[in-house]
Amino acid sequence: MTQNRFHGRIPGSARPCSAPGCPEPGEFRAPGERAPGFDGPGSYRWFCLEHVRAFNQGYDFFRGMTPEQIERAQSPLSGWADQTRAFRPTAGIDEAPRWADYVDPLDAIGARARARAADMRRTHDAARRGLNPADRRAYDALGLDMDADRRALRARYSELVRRYHPDRNGGDRSHEARLGEVVEAYQHLRRLPAFA
Repeated sequence: MTQNRFHGRIPGSARPCSAPGCPEPGEFRAPGERAPGFDGPGSYRWFCLEHVRAFNQGYDFFRGMTPEQIERAQSPLSGWADQTRAFRPTAGIDEAPRWADYVDPLDAIGARARARAADMRRTHDAARRGLNPADRRAYDALGLDMDADRRALRARYSELVRRYHPDRNGGDRSHEARLGEVVEAYQHLRRLPAFA
């Protein structure tokens, strides 16, 4: 087996270099505009050696992150706080549909597929906005749209506190855990730049 002098080179490529005006063949793959996700592996650009070196020198993994997010990403414990799909109790699979709610089983399957697609769109939207999984969980805990402003955040928080606080529902403490989630999510979100 012959070793390539440059790691990642795909010789004999018929693709042209993506750099404008470059006549060299594109033998090195670089990330494109579309990130990998539900719809596939994402797009790629192809560069010659000179232009892939220039691309790599200008590539910034941390672009758009706050200093706190950069510190968390560089931590040795980064990623260990969240369960991976394989180790979740449900293995990343949502619950089976309630078949009695549908006349046609295909409607149940279609509704499940639409729900998963909507969740994937929400995940991609969060990533595009630079939100990490903790930010997204906070949005989900409050049931907030990612386009929400400070006024919407406060209104939703007030509504949920009124709904779950024991003083508002006759001393019933069965919703205390949910109230704690709401308060924690609000405290997390109000520190984000979007709500400053």
